[in-house]
Amino acid sequence: KVEEVLTDGRRIITFRNGTKKEISADKRMTTISFFNGDVKKIMPDQRVMYYYADAQTTHTAYPDGLEVLQFPNNQIEKHYPDGTQEIVFPDHTVKCLYSDGFKETFFPDGTVVKVEKNGDKIVVFSNGQKEVHTAQFKRREYPDGTVKTVYCNGRQETKYSTGRVRIKDEEGNIILDKK
Repeated sequence: KVEEVLTDGRRIITFRNGTKKEISADKRMTTISFFNGDVKKIMPDQRVMYYYADAQTTHTAYPDGLEVLQFPNNQIEKHYPDGTQEIVFPDHTVKCLYSDGFKETFFPDGTVVKVEKNGDKIVVFSNGQKEVHTAQFKRREYPDGTVKTVYCNGRQETKYSTGRVRIKDEEGNIILDKK
């Protein structure tokens, strides 16, 4: 290795494989430029920033445990110390994955999808409609109070806001229509 001390106090160490390590004059910042193009920076506030040249991705680790990844397509992932992850996609969709298995996705159009650990899903649309998906049924709730439910056996039940109830069997035949 070769070590240089510059007039401004910086130290540059060059290793045989081409890797360079630069230490600031006040020793508070270190930059390591690897032979493969990767760059690691240790900042004065103890952040560690690592740039992966091949993937064009930056990984920043904060002293409090937060880790942030920035991808070339502008996707950003935040990994929190408690296991929570937040992913912001290029189209501004935001997905939150919680350590207990719960997931939430916020779409740019205002739609929100929540998925429980057991797989149950709730979709709230920007127009006020809501869908609930479970292993037993799929149900859509409309802003006027109408509720349509389709059960896993194919039976359909519609409860209208007027009080009317219509039930169809698995073949689609009306078996009850109470007005």
